Amino acid sequence: MSVITRFAPSPTGMLHIGGARTALFNYLYAKRHNGKFLLRIEDTDRERSTDEATAAILEGMEWLGLTADEKPLMQFSRAGRHTEVALDMVSRGTAFRCYATQEELQARRDLGEEKRQAAKAEGISEDEKAALLAEANVLLGPYRSPWRDGAPAPSEDTPYTIRLRAPDGGDRVVEDGVQGTVRIQASELDDMILLRADGTPTYMLAVVVDDHDMGVTHVIRGDDHLRNTFRQIPIYEAMGWDIPKYAHVPLIHGPDGAKLSKRHGALSTLAYREMGYLPEAMKAYLLRLGWSHGDQEIFTQDEAAAVFDIGGINKAPARLDIEKLGQINSHFLRLADDERLFSLLKPYLEAEKPLTEAEIARIRAALPHMKDRGNTLPELAEAFAFLKDIRPIELNKKARKALKVEGLDRLAGLRDELQQLPHWSAETISTAIGSYCTALDLSMGQVGPPLRAALTGGLPAPDIAPVLEWLGRDEALGRIDDQIAQGRE
Repeated sequence: MSVITRFAPSPTGMLHIGGARTALFNYLYAKRHNGKFLLRIEDTDRERSTDEATAAILEGMEWLGLTADEKPLMQFSRAGRHTEVALDMVSRGTAFRCYATQEELQARRDLGEEKRQAAKAEGISEDEKAALLAEANVLLGPYRSPWRDGAPAPSEDTPYTIRLRAPDGGDRVVEDGVQGTVRIQASELDDMILLRADGTPTYMLAVVVDDHDMGVTHVIRGDDHLRNTFRQIPIYEAMGWDIPKYAHVPLIHGPDGAKLSKRHGALSTLAYREMGYLPEAMKAYLLRLGWSHGDQEIFTQDEAAAVFDIGGINKAPARLDIEKLGQINSHFLRLADDERLFSLLKPYLEAEKPLTEAEIARIRAALPHMKDRGNTLPELAEAFAFLKDIRPIELNKKARKALKVEGLDRLAGLRDELQQLPHWSAETISTAIGSYCTALDLSMGQVGPPLRAALTGGLPAPDIAPVLEWLGRDEALGRIDDQIAQGRE
């Protein structure tokens, strides 16, 4: 059997990280088994579905590199097929026309609630209380239509819905890939509406018809859909279709164990892109949110596709950990291609003004050596601040202290040594600094701070010799000259 999975988001909002993880699991399972990964946009809720949300979902999937093997299917466009199946079920006797009105159903619920409240009244016997609660439970419980066994219509022109004839008594069992054996009573299922009175198909019907027609063999989705599975399987049975295998994944929780919300960081997937996370880092992090394989902590997409299995999904909810995401992102920043990383950093580097050619040259030279100086793109971009055109440099308190009279004298002497270098490289610069310290019996701790202060103003920067090389002879000596001149005024 060829494996076919699908991701089926609703375009009533953005693609959040819970949905992104579901998409990733489906993608990896299909790739592990050389199958197909499909995408379906479930836009049947016409009032809440928007083109903007659809576009954002597609953009988020593209950013993550979770490319479907076929063109995305728009569910609403298949309404005719959904109706066709509902009518076929009526002809088979597995669905029926129900003439109960919304008003009648609401009156039934209201009566049930009245009896439930009446059971709480003082002065009634235990028998009366039990009888009232039994009646309430029937009225408020799953609806079984009086027309399910073929009762005639009230009149020829009476409006109707089409309902599924729910399974009769006994257990209903789902063998779930994550949750194991899950069991409910058939009496817990209602005669579910398949076509509304206006002829439009319901979500439950559309999902099953689309999964069948798309050839979906494995449904991997959030465990908030587990109850839906018991309602959807009878539709497969009613049509005589093969039932896919199900795996219901626990939802992601916040660090405090509560249901994930915006205060925990439940943002859209694209928001994480804007915050400076790489797609490969996002995938590696989401993969380990509820799935494990041996002791390996970080996976590339290819590594994950080679080993992903449903058996590795945990039953317990995973907890969002932004600090861990940052650590994984830092790992992938270090692995990133220099050209790609520079293009990703550039918008952050140019947030205030475009880079000059000189700044670009310095940053490109430093980039291979500074990839570890931030967990996100904005953090990493900030680490290059000392390489921008910032003359005259504004000194922080520590830098000003380093450039007192004694520090300026040492800086002036070192400047003369650096000026004479025939070749400007970190290696020759380091040798010159070492020779200067030896000749004057100085330690690097006496020379380094004033030099670093003059070059960076106190901004964080790596080893001083590479900093001098990246700045270039003219810029480096110019910054030193600025401080010497200012200190002697």
